[in-house]
Amino acid sequence: MLRNSNSVDVLTLTLLGCLIIVALSKMLFPKRFNQFATLLFNNRYINQYNKDQQIVDTFEELLFANLIVNLGIIVYLFLQNNQISTAPLNLFIYTAAIGLFIIVKVVLEKLISNILAIGPIIDKYNFQRISFRNFAGLLLLPINALLIYTVTPNNTMLITTLAILFLIIIYGVFLFIKNNLNTFKKSLFYFILYLCTLEIAPYIVLYKIITNNKV
Repeated sequence: MLRNSNSVDVLTLTLLGCLIIVALSKMLFPKRFNQFATLLFNNRYINQYNKDQQIVDTFEELLFANLIVNLGIIVYLFLQNNQISTAPLNLFIYTAAIGLFIIVKVVLEKLISNILAIGPIIDKYNFQRISFRNFAGLLLLPINALLIYTVTPNNTMLITTLAILFLIIIYGVFLFIKNNLNTFKKSLFYFILYLCTLEIAPYIVLYKIITNNKV
């Protein structure tokens, strides 16, 4: 499917904005960014910055912005490929909706973890999950560039891309469980319940909404 010039222009400006965001995060936090770049291969980043969690974390916020914009591009390309809601400015609506979805989810997670009395464990888990999610967002940037300028994306490509990103996040969850098994062994049932209700179910619902063309 050929894209109109306005669509490509908006996507180009959006990718440029993401590049600026990533460059800014590296410029402001060079040491942290370099450690973050090795996230898949060692626990140094998690071990160091998990202890220094802040309510307002500029580094994480910048990478979060890059993540939701790139996810917005994936959703836009998927809908465009299926000739649904292809207006270029809809890209920003999808980005805002994804950002709102994640923020509301985080608030609910915090509330439920406190109700289940596993707040400290979930705080550690959330930091690791957010870090791996933001790392996946970095990988999305060059992938989106390829999908926009090099190949004509189809549904299989787009879903495969999301599946790979999902596997990266699952890998982060596996590492957390492996490294902290003794810490939350007494709360394992509640942790599994937490994962099922707030990690798996929301994404299944979101997938159903998108694939049923209800976006």
